[in-house]
Amino acid sequence: MCSDFLNEIKSHLQIHLVDIIQCFGITQDPNSKEYMMVIEYCNNGNLRNYLNKSENYIDYKFKIDKLQQIARGLLDIHNAEKVHKDFHSGNILFKYGPYISDLGMCQPANIKQTVKEEGICGVLPYMAPEVLRGQQYTKAADIYSFGIIMNEFLSEEIPFNDIPHNEFLAIKICKGLRPTISNDIPKLLADLIIKCWDAEMKNRPTTKELYQTLNGWSSGQNSEIYFQIEECDKIRKEKFKNRSNEDKSKSFKTHPQAIYTSRLLNFNSLPKPVNSSFQFSSDTNYTAQSTSVNPSKYSLYYYNYFS
Repeated sequence: MCSDFLNEIKSHLQIHLVDIIQCFGITQDPNSKEYMMVIEYCNNGNLRNYLNKSENYIDYKFKIDKLQQIARGLLDIHNAEKVHKDFHSGNILFKYGPYISDLGMCQPANIKQTVKEEGICGVLPYMAPEVLRGQQYTKAADIYSFGIIMNEFLSEEIPFNDIPHNEFLAIKICKGLRPTISNDIPKLLADLIIKCWDAEMKNRPTTKELYQTLNGWSSGQNSEIYFQIEECDKIRKEKFKNRSNEDKSKSFKTHPQAIYTSRLLNFNSLPKPVNSSFQFSSDTNYTAQSTSVNPSKYSLYYYNYFS
């Protein structure tokens, strides 16, 4: 058995918690002799499958609750002093609720590792810029990935789905390119996404802060969030009602060179990660002006808040 497979079994045994997919054991194919894990069946597939198959409007209250559960699972991993290292929407499985899966790359957070010559393993749109540059993977890198997942769940759009996932995209990410935050996402949620995918690791929230924030919103401890989601749900419901099947398929259609499975990536001399310039105010309406690969879709965030 390969080390990654053994590592995943070990991780499941060490982190057997409610928001982590359950592993029942291992089995062996009688013909190929390959070993396989027996894990809990999730009938709704991964997050992307779940959103694509959904025929009903998914409101923000529901999404906040599910994001809180995902954050709780990530907190459990980090409290066990491990990092996931391959955190993306393909590894969020849905049954009655969301479960974090694929712990094959999950490793102790205190182990210092040098990047192998052949590269780093992951899904490019979800990888923190410092990881793309070959720095050690940390809990903060998992938080960056959470920000991308959070925006994907709220916007129901796959990140960077219509452009190649190559070195050019990696350079743009290091220069501040992020998936566009839809203007019908509540401002409090948008602000949290921006904090999670900040280019500076120290500016990202800790997993505990992330969970406590989402848990507070989910349990009704913040009246402002309910005002915002009520207003944004009205806008989004109208869009959902008028959305055609063709519009929906565009959100989930991918470029032939957009790859959403983990693979080895090796980029040389990427620029130092930076944030774009932000301007904030207390208004709940916002828009993003774009200077990017595809101005209609992605933004180097220069936020202008307006009344």
